[in-house]
Amino acid sequence: MSMSNTTENDVLKMMLVGTDPAWRAGATVWLALYTADPGEAGSAVTNEATYTSYARVAITKATGWTDGGSTFSNAALIQAPQCTGGSNAITHFGLVTTSSGAGQLLVSGALSATLNVTTGIQPQFAIGELDVAGD
Repeated sequence: MSMSNTTENDVLKMMLVGTDPAWRAGATVWLALYTADPGEAGSAVTNEATYTSYARVAITKATGWTDGGSTFSNAALIQAPQCTGGSNAITHFGLVTTSSGAGQLLVSGALSATLNVTTGIQPQFAIGELDVAGD
């Protein structure tokens, strides 16, 4: 799990000079799926899934995560749209600032196993399956 370079810089600005990042006040983050590591220099669209009907999934900040001390886990079942065409091998997930387009990648990490998505498959993550932690 790693923060994007932009997010790391935003956090430092917030701590050291009091500049509040625009994404902090929003009530929602979006789960994005990736076919390869978007990398710390990537954006929300770097290596993003492309299967037909794919869309990012909204997660409410106030209720979407369980605080485990140094690790946060998803507090509810997360379901992405069912694939209606095409295919992707999903290897990573990320949390981003927008429902679509080139928003900011906040954090990203590898899935525990590749998720092969083809027609009829709906990517989903059970409670506690996605972990977000600092390095």
